Amino acid sequence: MTIDISFVGRGRDKLGEGALWDPLEQAFYWVDITAPCIQRYDPAIHRFRRFAMPDLVGSVGLAAPGTLLVALRHGFHIFDMATSALRPLALPEAGNLGVRFNDGKMDRQGRYLCGTMDAAPGTQPALGKLYRLDANYACHVLETGISVSNALCFSPAGSTLYFADSSQGVLWAYDYDTKTGTPSSRRVLADTRAMTGSSPDGATVDSAGNIWVALVHGSAIGCFSPAGELLQKIDLPIPFPTCPAFGGPGLETLYCTAISSSGRLNTDHRDAGRLMRITGVGARGLPETRFRLGVPA
Repeated sequence: MTIDISFVGRGRDKLGEGALWDPLEQAFYWVDITAPCIQRYDPAIHRFRRFAMPDLVGSVGLAAPGTLLVALRHGFHIFDMATSALRPLALPEAGNLGVRFNDGKMDRQGRYLCGTMDAAPGTQPALGKLYRLDANYACHVLETGISVSNALCFSPAGSTLYFADSSQGVLWAYDYDTKTGTPSSRRVLADTRAMTGSSPDGATVDSAGNIWVALVHGSAIGCFSPAGELLQKIDLPIPFPTCPAFGGPGLETLYCTAISSSGRLNTDHRDAGRLMRITGVGARGLPETRFRLGVPA
């Protein structure tokens, strides 16, 4: 198949991230972390919506129809798109100015994993953590000592967790207990910096179990096998891609967000920060799980 790359809409994000396809609504969501806002695109009618947020927004997850799980700077909220109401669920980093929430993804059982990152990357020791939010809104710390959390995604069966600290330039794999939501046996799956010249940013998994990673410093997306082999590298027409996600009716279209001006990464490229649509990649994505909203303990 021939790969084709096009831009979606005319908007340019400062720090686009959090790519997410809703198979129920057939809509694509992403965030502009520093704007800060959540954005929605309906391909069938080519309609864009923008929801302003009161603070930095790291990522979103699917919840009940019409609502999103939102990771703002200090914790987790439910966002009602009809009313624009935000309801806090858990604020584990309330008052901590040293970190903010960043990349997140639902596990296959409907728990939300989301990492924090240092507000000033390079802080020693690194202050970021990897959290898991359960249906009863309980937060559990799964990792510590993280500088820039990224690349969260899961194997098709959910038994392998992929995660990265972008500052280290490698993609990790963990065994993941699907019953308890506990990761173990961390190992380096791929040294993306050595293999491609770029640290890993956002990532997603296809139906064959391959991991598609935004190579933020390489203007590309890399496809890695579950064994860590680089299977494919797609060069992109703009700098600083950040987060890929499969979407469309058959989950065969790869969308990818990007940066124009994040503070640390800045460019005057005329198309920087635009949302990209990539077809012909020869892969199919997996539907994202929805958060299983429970009753607070």
